Amino acid sequence: MMDDLTLDLDLAGLEVHLSPAAAAQVRKLCKQEARANEVLRVEVEGGGCSGFQYKFELIDQPNDEDLIFETDGVRLAVDPVSLPLLGGSTVDYVISLVGASFQITNPNAVSSCGCGTSFSIG
Repeated sequence: MMDDLTLDLDLAGLEVHLSPAAAAQVRKLCKQEARANEVLRVEVEGGGCSGFQYKFELIDQPNDEDLIFETDGVRLAVDPVSLPLLGGSTVDYVISLVGASFQITNPNAVSSCGCGTSFSIG
């Protein structure tokens, strides 16, 4: 089991970015749901067709151990277990002919599936 100091050192310099389009969509969704705080949590879970999958959730408050990244006043919460898998990623909100969704550009992913929510690492 890692102690807090080791965990902090392992996470040093890792960041996840929230695009302005994603921040605007989080703000819009939070307003629709009458949420007082604009916080999007992104987690990585085991599963999906490629090994890992992204989970998105609007939350009222981040957990104490979450790392927080902010864009245009909107906070992005990432737990310390997911951060090494997401470090350097950008969360964007993309509108296309087939629909709109949050999508992650993840430099750590060596492959992903067609749905865009599942990935594998090398």
